[in-house]
Amino acid sequence: MEICAVVMAAGNSTRMKSAHSKVVFQVAGKPIIKWVSDALFDAGCDEQVYIVGDQQEEIRKILGEQVAYAFQEQRLGTGHAVMQAAPFLEGRDGYVIVLPGDCPMVSSKTIKNAIEYTANGKYAATVVSAIAEDPTGYGRIVRDSEGNVVKIVEHRDCTDEELKIKEINSSMYVFSTPLLLSALGRLGAENAQKEYYLTDTIGILINDGHKVGVAICDFDDTRGVNDRKQLYEATKLMNRRIIAEHMKNGVQFLDMNSTWVHHEVKIGRDTVILPGSTLMGKTVVGENCIIGENTRLDNVFIGDDTTVDSSIASHCVIGSDCRIGPFSHIRPDTVIRDHVTIGAYVEVKNSRIDEYTRARHLTYIGDSTVGKNVNFGCGTITCNFDGQDKVGCTIEDNVFIGGNSNIVSSVVLGKDSYIAAGSTITEDVPPLGLGIGRSKQVNKEEWVAKKSRMRGANYIRLDDKRSEV
Repeated sequence: MEICAVVMAAGNSTRMKSAHSKVVFQVAGKPIIKWVSDALFDAGCDEQVYIVGDQQEEIRKILGEQVAYAFQEQRLGTGHAVMQAAPFLEGRDGYVIVLPGDCPMVSSKTIKNAIEYTANGKYAATVVSAIAEDPTGYGRIVRDSEGNVVKIVEHRDCTDEELKIKEINSSMYVFSTPLLLSALGRLGAENAQKEYYLTDTIGILINDGHKVGVAICDFDDTRGVNDRKQLYEATKLMNRRIIAEHMKNGVQFLDMNSTWVHHEVKIGRDTVILPGSTLMGKTVVGENCIIGENTRLDNVFIGDDTTVDSSIASHCVIGSDCRIGPFSHIRPDTVIRDHVTIGAYVEVKNSRIDEYTRARHLTYIGDSTVGKNVNFGCGTITCNFDGQDKVGCTIEDNVFIGGNSNIVSSVVLGKDSYIAAGSTITEDVPPLGLGIGRSKQVNKEEWVAKKSRMRGANYIRLDDKRSEV
């Protein structure tokens, strides 16, 4: 059985109030149009043509050359859009499924069921419908007393009685390909909008004596995205689907309403995701981890038994049995090995940190190579920018760095060396050596009294310039 697909994606996204096509907006980390394409491929529909308009380059960039395209110069309705696919459809037998490009929730299961229903019932066409509690804006499925489809009426063209119908048209159809081509050639534009409605092909086929079926699916599968509110609703629904799958696999979520997980994320069993966390891109989290609260991970690999607390990490690797946060920032191209602690207000960028190293608070490590069992005292900074280039330093195994130290690149701190607190290190420190880079302290007797800098009478008070809440 030959199966192909026509996807309508030529709209101008007027209600999105955007310069971009609505079908390129992302839902759970994937463009809407890619959700549609992937569902079709998963359903076994490899031959796909996309009806595109002025914003076609955005769509082509996402879908590439594995699908075909047809340009719709004028927007004269859904029927007119499918007419542009006629050269793609001519000479084909079997069935064609027609979908809107803005329905990210459609599943491959719904598509397969509709195709099988059409073939088994030998229908000329099948309308995919759903029952909507609030059918406002949707076309209605009108049936006769025996339940047969009589016609589909767009919302704006409904009578008062037809507006009461809750069975809606999803704008998804399966047609016998030759019969669809025949019906398209007889479409007219006798309606309020003066447009060619694809729904009118159903009436044409019925008048020709053909059977038309209706395959009912879950209403959520039919949800389209026409504005920002619908984009939010679709994203929320997809997010719940994704989280539910992770829960089936042994992941615990404390609050799925405040947690967002992209579709490609992988999470190991017995991991706990705390509220307010966002896992993006191709993030991988190992087993028995704790993520959150209010943590964002973007394309991060995390090993087993690691805790990431109220922190941000992107495009980096974090090993097993690590403690990250709170309020840490792990930036791109960083590799953190196992058993490492990166604590409060620590930032790491483009660096390699080996096992058992600890930077517990207020530290910046940039463009550097750090060995095993290194201790960064509070306030340590690797000074990695000389005004022209980013150059890191090398800190070998077992180095102890005292608090408030500046390590000026590109020095090497030798194995088992110590850095005295408050030092600015500008030269290499040999293994087993002590590096001291600070001026001798000078005390000036009675300086405060002589300069009249006494503070005893200055009581702490609220800043007068503080904004009122």
